[in-house]
Amino acid sequence: MIDFKGAHFPQSVILFAVYFYVRYGVSYRDLEEIMAERGVMVDHATLNRWVVKYSPLAARAAQKRKTKTADSWRMDETYVKVRGEWVYLYRAVDRDGQTFDFILSEKRDTKSAKKFFANALHNNCIPKRITIDQSRSNAAGIKEINKMFKRLRIPVTIDTVRSKYLNNIIEQDHRFIKRLTRPTLGFKSFASAAATLAGIETANMIRKGQLGPSTSGFRQFAELAV
Repeated sequence: MIDFKGAHFPQSVILFAVYFYVRYGVSYRDLEEIMAERGVMVDHATLNRWVVKYSPLAARAAQKRKTKTADSWRMDETYVKVRGEWVYLYRAVDRDGQTFDFILSEKRDTKSAKKFFANALHNNCIPKRITIDQSRSNAAGIKEINKMFKRLRIPVTIDTVRSKYLNNIIEQDHRFIKRLTRPTLGFKSFASAAATLAGIETANMIRKGQLGPSTSGFRQFAELAV
């Protein structure tokens, strides 16, 4: 349950604004005008605070409620600009294109890859194989996870498959994320970027039907607060 204690606007208004921003890629000033058209007078700075505060909470709830995914992953990273510098959004989908997990990192190295895999394994089942491109750091990250399994005496070894062709499915999935981040012209802080991207990924999961069938994406997003 998401706590709205202390908020000066109704829960439904806040959730509508957050969902509209992370789903449709409008600017905060455009969203301010959209809300005004609906009779809600709220400035763009407040809208930004709502997105940064509530998006990660919705994403956390979505991870717990998403439908079961396949045990074959496609993993890759894409780029996002923060304070004029490129940072890396690590992402993984299954063979059917369903989102497994994501994490924003300031670096692209073995340590970052290992952190992503550890986080993804915490939130999901252990995969049989992970398909990556030719990234050495991602391959090393999987190797480190397998070493950890061995130390913990977990009788599992994750196979690594290197194939750019098989990874086309996640590269295509990146497009939805990039389309929504492009209007921002870059984020002002790493924390703001991570929070907003969590909301965008959640909206993407809803669009894919990972939270179950529904005629209303907003309704499913709002249900994450319950």
